[in-house]
Amino acid sequence: MLAILGVLAGCGGPSVVREPGSARPAPTGTGTASGSTSKVDPARLLNGDWPGTDNRSSAAAAAPSPGSAPGASDDRRADTVGRQVLARERARWVAAEWNELPGWGQDRALEWWPALLRGCERPMPGWTALCTQAQRLRPSDDWDAYVWLMKRLRPYRVESPEGERDGLATGYYEPQLEARRQALGDFRVPLLAPPQDLAQRRPYDTRQQIESNTRLSRLSLAWVQDPLDALVMQIQGSGRLRVTESDGSSRWVRLSFAGHNEQPYRSMGQWLIAQGELKATEASWPGIKEWARRNPQKLKEAMWANPRYVFFREEPLSDPAVGPRGGQGVPLTPGRSIAVDKASIPYGTPVWLDTTEPLSTTPMRRLVMAQDTGAAITGAVRADFFWGWGDQAEQQAGRMKQPLRLWVLWPRETASASAATGSATTGLSAP
Repeated sequence: MLAILGVLAGCGGPSVVREPGSARPAPTGTGTASGSTSKVDPARLLNGDWPGTDNRSSAAAAAPSPGSAPGASDDRRADTVGRQVLARERARWVAAEWNELPGWGQDRALEWWPALLRGCERPMPGWTALCTQAQRLRPSDDWDAYVWLMKRLRPYRVESPEGERDGLATGYYEPQLEARRQALGDFRVPLLAPPQDLAQRRPYDTRQQIESNTRLSRLSLAWVQDPLDALVMQIQGSGRLRVTESDGSSRWVRLSFAGHNEQPYRSMGQWLIAQGELKATEASWPGIKEWARRNPQKLKEAMWANPRYVFFREEPLSDPAVGPRGGQGVPLTPGRSIAVDKASIPYGTPVWLDTTEPLSTTPMRRLVMAQDTGAAITGAVRADFFWGWGDQAEQQAGRMKQPLRLWVLWPRETASASAATGSATTGLSAP
């Protein structure tokens, strides 16, 4: 796993405060070293289940046992009746208890905190006050971060409008490529800036028309070797290039998303499956690259099956430790940012993600931030997990196609206001 980026606020920033009322309860037992504590599940603490007592709340005692695998069967109707439901355009959020979130309290919440602060650089409606508080707080450990979250937010299970709660998690990354400023030798695949008439012609030309129009090469920002690398960069939405200039010098730059041709996105992998070229189990990016190596004469046809074409703008890569900007307009954090369907989950929302490691049944449960979107990321329970950059990120992203469940963490006051104004319902039964 890539290292989590960012550090907490330092000198010169807002004054740092500790979460009021977050002093840890004394550990149970005897002989414990001074200053140490036993491991405590934060969900137990907010439900009143303090160490050494038996005053568990009825909600905690009645809640289902956490940790069931994504896709486990349940009684949807009984599980929804009597709960607040918030309606989104392509989803519904069903109020939940903290101990219904599988693995809650076991993640390193402190590693997630910088991603929250990134999101707070551009707070969404309803988050300004909470973001101001978060920017003033420096949690000393995971416990502090969990308590802060649980006092101010409430979890909601994300479902489709029809009540489906199981979905799909995929992965993406920021490619790193060698490039040339001029078309030389094997570097003959252009990465283009937007044409001047892009906004006036909707939809614009298809991928096949653009790649067949040699006059557009004057818009090239740089040239790469492999057409599949260029396609992957378009699908990911950004990339890092080590560009060799005409004088022989080289430097790192970032190409960021600048627009597309308004044509529909079609999966190359799905096309290869439909053509009988690959089995469904082979249609990962490593599998597609291997197919292209064996079938170079068919590559253009396969690529042109996707009419979507993405244009870029060049930016300096001043800090290699900072990720590309996502749809929210803030830098993405490896392992802590996801792309979502904006009609289901708004940008800047904390999310509890319950999925599995790529090509594995090993649980992957963690706090993430909804900070990006993508053409293929549609539906209520859908997430694209940002792995970062480099070879490991590419490998993990290319292999990730896992079952998924999601819970959003939403401000309590905002949710109460929604209920009061009629944009929420209570006791809605799943069909």
